[in-house]
Amino acid sequence: MNLLRAASTVSLFTLASRVTGLARELLIATQFGASAWTDAFNVAFRIPNLLRRLFAEGAFSQAFVPILAATRERDGDEATHRLIDAVGTVLFWALLATTVLGIAAAPVVVWIVASGLEQFDVAVAMTRWMFPYIAFMSLVALAAGVLNTWRHFAVPAFTPVLLNLAVIAAALWGAPVLERQGVPPIYALAIGVVVGGVLQLGLQVPALLRIGQLPRIALGPRGIAAAWAHPGVGRVLRQMAPALLGVSVAQLSLLINTHIASHLGVGAVSWLTYADRLMEFPTALLGVALGVVLLPQLSAAQARDDRAAYSGMLDWGLRLVVLLALPCAVALLVFPKALVSVLYHYGQFSDRDVQQTVLALMGYGVGLMGLVAIKILAPGFYARQDIRTPVRIAIVVLVATQLMNVALVPWLGHAGLALSIGLGALVNAAWLYHGLRRDDVYRPQPGWGGFLARVALGCAVMGAGLAAAVHGLDWIALRAQPWTRIAAMAGCLAGAAVLYFGCLRLAGLNLRQFVRRV
Repeated sequence: MNLLRAASTVSLFTLASRVTGLARELLIATQFGASAWTDAFNVAFRIPNLLRRLFAEGAFSQAFVPILAATRERDGDEATHRLIDAVGTVLFWALLATTVLGIAAAPVVVWIVASGLEQFDVAVAMTRWMFPYIAFMSLVALAAGVLNTWRHFAVPAFTPVLLNLAVIAAALWGAPVLERQGVPPIYALAIGVVVGGVLQLGLQVPALLRIGQLPRIALGPRGIAAAWAHPGVGRVLRQMAPALLGVSVAQLSLLINTHIASHLGVGAVSWLTYADRLMEFPTALLGVALGVVLLPQLSAAQARDDRAAYSGMLDWGLRLVVLLALPCAVALLVFPKALVSVLYHYGQFSDRDVQQTVLALMGYGVGLMGLVAIKILAPGFYARQDIRTPVRIAIVVLVATQLMNVALVPWLGHAGLALSIGLGALVNAAWLYHGLRRDDVYRPQPGWGGFLARVALGCAVMGAGLAAAVHGLDWIALRAQPWTRIAAMAGCLAGAAVLYFGCLRLAGLNLRQFVRRV
């Protein structure tokens, strides 16, 4: 398998997801702005998203995928399918109980997350509507783990597009219908989220059928008991315990930041959310795509005890992070006003909203390299079924992040929350890197010095070009000429890419070195 081609496939479909996600956010910003209503929706949507990251894409995936890949490598497809059936059964019934409990406890959950909301009751109602989303997405995570282990990356990568399309349709057609009936139109977005969850789960079924790995969910007591007794389920649960703690630390930091933001005034939660959506573009295209491709392959290499291949794949991933994430970080720090203006500055999204979102985006941008590198470094531990080390690191980083909040929020407001997260990510990534080197799991291959020098030169030239573009145009004043502004931004970004890669080429960097097969 060509790792670069697989990562590019994931990135391509992830790009489609992020483009439609930006279209979704643009539509929400245009129709609702950064208001008390959008704060309520963002908090309500963040709750199932938090749980999704906590259980589905977080602890469950980190525990399940390495065990699944190792089982397939050692025991074959038949034993692996029995493991999938057992894990699927346990997951299904646990999710059903979680959903019922979450709907009943919605007021308490919203109060914990954001007690300072102006539209608190609206957030509670939307949380109840959207809570089943966690169940749909956890089952999607199970399917994605299976498909990625079988090296079918396209369907899991494309799946999030369906959520974005459902919310866009709800905003365009559902919101006006509700408004005519005297119902706040923001509720249409919650309906769109639930529909999107159903569509995402439905897309997995044909893909799993094609590889013969659709889980058989046991419905009777005897079947459920047999699933719980499967040794693989016990192994997954034992791995999930430290993984859950580790992911909980990261999500606790997000929860604390949301709670703080809800007390910083109307709009603060939304400004951070809009900036975070832009940050998800490079983190997903680079970090998530590489992590998705690397984790099953690292797990298989670990099962074979092939240490050279293991270290080589980590080195390949880290070089791609530097090559692609560093220029993105420079662009976010130099060019944020253009990005926010072109993507959000329409309708109810005011000049002030642009300025405040730019500040948050720059705070996140400081830590972009760390946020992306974590997606490569953490699988270096997970594939060896060592989840405790990243957990210990995450706990210390959580404490450090909150201490930074104490210092930065009184000075920078909501932007201080974003900057604390960015700085914390850099600390986390550096610590993970040190751990892999200390354990002799990762050995950097020759040529890093020259590679870093060439990338730094390319970033400097590109950053100078973008800085000139920033000072040459008033991006906020161009609101009345949206197509001119869009064309200007596209031209600037295209020119920046030409400058960057042209400089790398002139400096002698051969991009073909990143083609790697396993």
